[in-house]
Amino acid sequence: MTRPHPVVARAEAFCARLGLRIPVLLAPMAGACPPSLSVAVAGAGGLGACGAITLQPAAMQAWASEFRAGCRNGPFQMNLWIPEGPPVRDAAAEGAMRAFVGQWGPPVAGDAGNFARPDFAAQCEALLEIGPTAVSSIMGLYPAAFVERMKARGIRWIATVTTVAEARLAAAAGADAIVAQGMEAGGHRGSFDGSRAERELIGLAALLPSVVDAVSVPVIAAGGIADARAVAAALILGASAVAVGTGFLRCPEAQLPTAWADAIGRTQPEETMITRVFSGRAGRSVATAFARAAAAPGAPATAPYPVQAGLTLAMRARALKTNSLDGLAAWAGQSAARAQARPAAEVARDLWSGARAVLEPT
Repeated sequence: MTRPHPVVARAEAFCARLGLRIPVLLAPMAGACPPSLSVAVAGAGGLGACGAITLQPAAMQAWASEFRAGCRNGPFQMNLWIPEGPPVRDAAAEGAMRAFVGQWGPPVAGDAGNFARPDFAAQCEALLEIGPTAVSSIMGLYPAAFVERMKARGIRWIATVTTVAEARLAAAAGADAIVAQGMEAGGHRGSFDGSRAERELIGLAALLPSVVDAVSVPVIAAGGIADARAVAAALILGASAVAVGTGFLRCPEAQLPTAWADAIGRTQPEETMITRVFSGRAGRSVATAFARAAAAPGAPATAPYPVQAGLTLAMRARALKTNSLDGLAAWAGQSAARAQARPAAEVARDLWSGARAVLEPT
């Protein structure tokens, strides 16, 4: 019997740990991870995902119930942002931003900046009750006491990092696997210190092997992975699996507004940008007219997270309702144009079968 390529064997060993058939993880994208998308990816043998930052505990439970109804015993992860300290408010700056955002959507209410995410401790309790295959983190590390309780229940911890230093901290804190998020990735940067996000923009080809060399736990590659060539390259660079976000967003199961999905299909790498204008935290999106205007000279300063998220909430809601690209937080990675408008299960399976064809040519 022919032995698998060592890179393939590493990926298969990782799959065995999490009960997967293919080393493909759906990236946990808040607002773009309906259960239907995870059901399709998990049904194909990968890991489903829920970006739960915006969800109250009851909504988290409902998401998990819908997923399990569609994919009984299917593996999935749930993801939370690690909270930072309270934002420093500036009434004058917020007023200027309200006026700016109001040009692109409905008038912004005077109290829109008084915006808060669901209670983090309550969300953590919900995670323990739900008992997913894995819990993932971004923008920091879970408290040690929660990690201990999570592991006592047999739940794996997958920590997202953007630097080697963060990877070492995550491994020391007990992470079972680490996502190395390259600067190519769509959506929010996972930097532990949000103020450093734009200064520490490291491409995946440099970050991934450096993280692999620095830690002893499996490393998952994320950022710019949208076809089988990228999967094979990530595995050659030392990854045990890949996390794919933008690459699934044109799939029908993602249920994305057509304006956003169509933009992803035509967006070249240089047509994305890092911006804080949607939430106050740095993230990569399609370079829409609104995002470019927010970065232009003379544009008002962006409020801190989550104040900025509150200031843009009404604009984003109307853009979603009217299917208008300008006003949407149209997150997209640099490989957006390679995302395919096909069923997610087909995309997931082809990512792995295509990578194996590259790694183990007949």
